[in-house]
Amino acid sequence: MKPFISSQSLYKEKDNISIELLALSVGNDLVIVIAGGDKAHIGASALSQPRASLENPDKISASTSVMCVLGHKEDLLAHHIAQKLSATFNCVVNVTCGIHIDNADSSKIKITQTLVNELLDDFISRANQP
Repeated sequence: MKPFISSQSLYKEKDNISIELLALSVGNDLVIVIAGGDKAHIGASALSQPRASLENPDKISASTSVMCVLGHKEDLLAHHIAQKLSATFNCVVNVTCGIHIDNADSSKIKITQTLVNELLDDFISRANQP
């Protein structure tokens, strides 16, 4: 019997900021954990379900719900990742995101966003390989 869950982990670092993406395939669905910075934690979770696009029913889009821990700001990041992966892979996706960076200025926030986007692109490209 084939296992129900398989996983892969991706990691990126730049200017002393490190981010990890852990992907769990649960049957046909995905659980993604993105954590890092100075203190990994759970800041927000997003759940996306694929559906036909409202603009073009021949395309897949997604509906997404987000829960955020009070005072945390990972909600938009979790939403973006869940939505993109759900539409890309036509499956239910749960994303949990927690990245804390001490004294985060705009430069550190931009680096963090870039690292997360690079991890997301790397994951999609690896998942699309035969």
